[in-house]
Amino acid sequence: MNLFKVSGSPHVHTDDSVKKIMYGVIYAMIPALLISIYFFGLDAVRVTLISVVACVVVEALIQKYLLKTEVTITDGSAIITGILLAFNVPSNLPWLIIVIGAIVSIGVGKMSFGGVGKNIFNPALVGRVFLLISFPVQMTSWPVPKPLMGASLTDAITGPTPLGIMKEGLGAGKTVQEMMPEIPNYVQNLMTGFQGGSLGEVSALALILGAIYMLARKIITWHTPTAFLGSVVVFSGILWFIDPTKFVDPLFHLVTGGMMLGVFYMATDMVSSPMSGKGQLIFGIGCGVLTVLIRVFGAYPEGVSFAILIMNAFVPLIDRGFKPKRFCEIIKNK
Repeated sequence: MNLFKVSGSPHVHTDDSVKKIMYGVIYAMIPALLISIYFFGLDAVRVTLISVVACVVVEALIQKYLLKTEVTITDGSAIITGILLAFNVPSNLPWLIIVIGAIVSIGVGKMSFGGVGKNIFNPALVGRVFLLISFPVQMTSWPVPKPLMGASLTDAITGPTPLGIMKEGLGAGKTVQEMMPEIPNYVQNLMTGFQGGSLGEVSALALILGAIYMLARKIITWHTPTAFLGSVVVFSGILWFIDPTKFVDPLFHLVTGGMMLGVFYMATDMVSSPMSGKGQLIFGIGCGVLTVLIRVFGAYPEGVSFAILIMNAFVPLIDRGFKPKRFCEIIKNK
């Protein structure tokens, strides 16, 4: 009698693998990493190295001594979490806080669910939000970019972000038009990197270049980014149309803060986002609407991280409502 071994699904074989996909994402983040090094110098290198090494070490220790499973740190997933965590913090963050963020990202956000492929929430965002709540002063102290190859922009050590300036001004009763002179050339600055912020959000252009690479390699699809950005434009546009003195225009929302970083690198996480195209569209719309709501009406000037984490919690429900028909059902209907 012949014995057949049946492995778990999926049974469609391709050239892709977890390791190949993970390193594809790492390659896509190189432009943004180089820009951050250009503007923040050795501090950007320090933060990124500490974050990546801490994430890799924490994952290896948990797998070897707590879960007693195979150590899989070479698959690149821990490296991605480390880079994304570094991209979400200021370049002057103390090393101990970075390590704490890595422990929370990997230990709580990833390994507590069983490891890669099983986590509900994006691990880097779990770490980032934990640090923001636990160390609000250090996490909102933004060094002013100083290009390595030219004169410094200002003698100030730290400065507010455009979102912070706008949030503070509107909270003080000023109009959008009164606040705009305090953020000159914000579109140009945020596209090229001449604006303060966390490591990975200073240059929208570098992030877009990496996103184009991932789309071309089919590492991500268009569904979530398009729905995310589109809902931000529509919802913020409605508010702006209602009262342009209290609400900023959609372009401001698109290029400021962690919008591009969240849209292309964290909301598209294969593990914590829906499986189907329709589900990804719903997920992206939810992320966009929540981001604008938090930015406009919430206590924090930024809302991308919170919005993605909230929508991560809804992914099981979205998958349940928009799951594709099983193969046997398709055959039966024929």
